[in-house]
Amino acid sequence: MVMKSMYPDDETYPFVLRSCNGLGDVRNGERVHGHVLKLGFDSFGLVVAALEEIYGQSGDFVSETELVDGNNSFSGLDYWNVLITEAAQNGKGEESFRLFKRMRMEKIEPSSLTMINLLRSSVSLNSMSVGKGVHCLVLVSNLGENLSVNTALLSFYAKLGALNDARLLFEKMPQKDCVVWNIMISANSRNGCPKEAIQLLRGMGRSGIRADLFTALPAISSVTQLKAIEWGKQMHAHVIRNGSDYQVSVHNSLIDMYCECDRLSSASKIFDLVESKTLVSWSAMIKGYVNHDQSLDALSLFSNMISNGCKVDFVTIINILPACVNIGALENVKYLHGFSMKSGLSSLSSLDTALLVSYAKCGCIEMARKLFDEEKINDKDVITWNSMVSAYAKHGNWQQCFDLYNKMKQSNMKPDHVTFLGILTTCVNSGLVKEGKRVFKEMIESYGCQPNQEHYACMVDLLGRAGHIDEARELVKSMPFEPDARVWGPLLSACKMNRSETGLAEFAAEKLITMEPKNAGNYILLSNIYAAAGKWDGVAKMRSILRDRGLKKTPGCSWLEINGRVHEFRVADRSHLRSDEIYTILGILELEIKEVKYKNSEKML
Repeated sequence: MVMKSMYPDDETYPFVLRSCNGLGDVRNGERVHGHVLKLGFDSFGLVVAALEEIYGQSGDFVSETELVDGNNSFSGLDYWNVLITEAAQNGKGEESFRLFKRMRMEKIEPSSLTMINLLRSSVSLNSMSVGKGVHCLVLVSNLGENLSVNTALLSFYAKLGALNDARLLFEKMPQKDCVVWNIMISANSRNGCPKEAIQLLRGMGRSGIRADLFTALPAISSVTQLKAIEWGKQMHAHVIRNGSDYQVSVHNSLIDMYCECDRLSSASKIFDLVESKTLVSWSAMIKGYVNHDQSLDALSLFSNMISNGCKVDFVTIINILPACVNIGALENVKYLHGFSMKSGLSSLSSLDTALLVSYAKCGCIEMARKLFDEEKINDKDVITWNSMVSAYAKHGNWQQCFDLYNKMKQSNMKPDHVTFLGILTTCVNSGLVKEGKRVFKEMIESYGCQPNQEHYACMVDLLGRAGHIDEARELVKSMPFEPDARVWGPLLSACKMNRSETGLAEFAAEKLITMEPKNAGNYILLSNIYAAAGKWDGVAKMRSILRDRGLKKTPGCSWLEINGRVHEFRVADRSHLRSDEIYTILGILELEIKEVKYKNSEKML
């Protein structure tokens, strides 16, 4: 156009500048700006507005504001709103308020759009005081009944977690549309108030507002938190009726919900229906299998995930590692370790810690220590230290456990409740009564850590195994809160070694049975104590209760990994292809055990 001696005018430049803006071509936009200045079109409002758009979109607020400062024609509410809007959209909260201050200096009254963007900027600044100041301006400006402004205010309070302020505003709002209800439902669900979210969902239905996709997601999340399966089924039916079930995000939420509500088969059916499975879809289903002790299914699904070309992240690996641990699949842990290194995920401390724990639980304590030592001493957080302490505790290596504990203190890393639980556990496993008492006292007096149920359970177990049953009884009596099953269990077990403590055993068992009426192990343990004391009436009574209530002890289960393949075994199970050979070997081992005069002192029920 210019080459043919045809010069652009004030209508041409806006189109050219907006084209540059659409392409993200700031450099050519600057060239056009040069033409504008050269030909004197820098005083035309539409041209200036187009220039402002390109600089605002690129985040060049210096050029943008210089453009406004140097041009007297650039004035009025609409122009200031454009500036404030783009600053807010680009996360430049302070710039938004600076522009607003200049706007007010020019005696220009704010509009609803101004307030909405100032509230958006308050969120980006994460400032409650600034947002409440805008709320005051809203009231002064007579915009308190504007639905859009109230929605922005509600969103501000919700995003900053100020639920009480949000509820007060919500109750006063004269109008409530679907967006308003969704904000409140989502805020309550996100901030740990699922019951309130469900109540709001009911209120939304009573008010005649039709729920949409953005209602379904937080509502399903609330159902998941409450494990309210009947409400979950209703939400599932609702999304199908409203056509939201084709959304992958809804499917993922439903998978998670059914897994958390112990409906794994329903979750699996939904998972199979999802055509375009995302990383979240795979991870949710894998996590569901792991949490329900279906480790082989979880590993199989992970293998399918890799085969389908889905990119794995560190969260997926952390989720699948417990499945390897549950079945003692060390080779799978090694594979996941190598996979994470190959994928560039090995530098993440959370993943390293998960691998450390997995190696330790699979019996490879050397590899766990290697991972621990590879991390610089200053980079180790308390979780890493605790993981290694707990690993040694479970392996009964009390020397290494105490050595790490001392090094932890020397490096100015303050031990926490988990640290002391690990140390007390190693004391229990190694019979270190004196050391256990010292650590328990040090925990309270030196570090101000108040013991919880697990710490007391360790101490009761430690004292009970050492035969200090009176001391264990007194410790339970001195607890500042009501003991739970974790404490009564070790006390009952301690009574098994002392036949004269049948009364205490009955008392502890009564507590346990009240707390865990369907746990067959408690009845069996008390029955064994009666048998050891020769109280056969008590044995008969326990057997009768088990029979009448239909309680059975869960059969033992173990796994063995050979050449990368995991074999599963259950008590009295003969389903394995080589069961005849296995039982023959077990018979030989039993004879050899008897030859070394091993005696089984406990009669199995």
